[in-house]
Amino acid sequence: MKIAGSKVLLTGANGGIGLAFVDELLRRAVGKVYLGVRKLDSHSFPNDPRLVPLQLDVTTPASIEAAARQAADVNILINNAGFAAFSGALTAANPDAARQEMEVNYFGPLQLTRALKDSKLFSSSGAIVNVGSYLALVTMPIAGTYCASKAANLALTRTIRAELKSKGTRVIAVLPVQTDTRMGAGLPDPKVKPSEVAIEALDAIESGQEEVFPGAPSKGVDAAFKADPAAFQAQLAQWVHPY
Repeated sequence: MKIAGSKVLLTGANGGIGLAFVDELLRRAVGKVYLGVRKLDSHSFPNDPRLVPLQLDVTTPASIEAAARQAADVNILINNAGFAAFSGALTAANPDAARQEMEVNYFGPLQLTRALKDSKLFSSSGAIVNVGSYLALVTMPIAGTYCASKAANLALTRTIRAELKSKGTRVIAVLPVQTDTRMGAGLPDPKVKPSEVAIEALDAIESGQEEVFPGAPSKGVDAAFKADPAAFQAQLAQWVHPY
């Protein structure tokens, strides 16, 4: 499968990783990119006729349905929008932030994918990319509710992959560690570059790879976790909000 000529719906298009996806899609001669953003005036995108700004709030069913109707010709969906509160399960003042993480990181991709069921997405020429986090596989309590939402996202990705196997749709989980974005600004180095996330995710569409650990930092963490899962999880468990 090739990116060239494809029609793409990208959520979170005005974030750090989103903008990297835009640049890389254009470089690979994409046919069209619907740029999903909550506010159409929130960013100035490159002046290119292939780019179509699209109002999309992934937490609002009516917005999702309207966007799906406008982008009915897509064959690639990149669920990139994300939210992190960096809160613990018990130490947060209330569960509102955890609910928001689930709405953006889990229910958003689920509902948007379902809304595009009549498009070419559900075919052998289709691909779904869910940008998750390595914290889907391990838990860092200081961001415990975010970890839960990304674990749900990964489970969803694997479920959709199994359900669409007979259709031939490629369904890809992208699992970076901390990235060099506004969301990851307070996290320690080394960080994954947004361009690495975009490049390796799009490479996976073309190669058929199902789960991607972009950049050397992600690959290093994955190797350390697989070498000794219990020790790695114990190390992350020290990052906790005082209760």
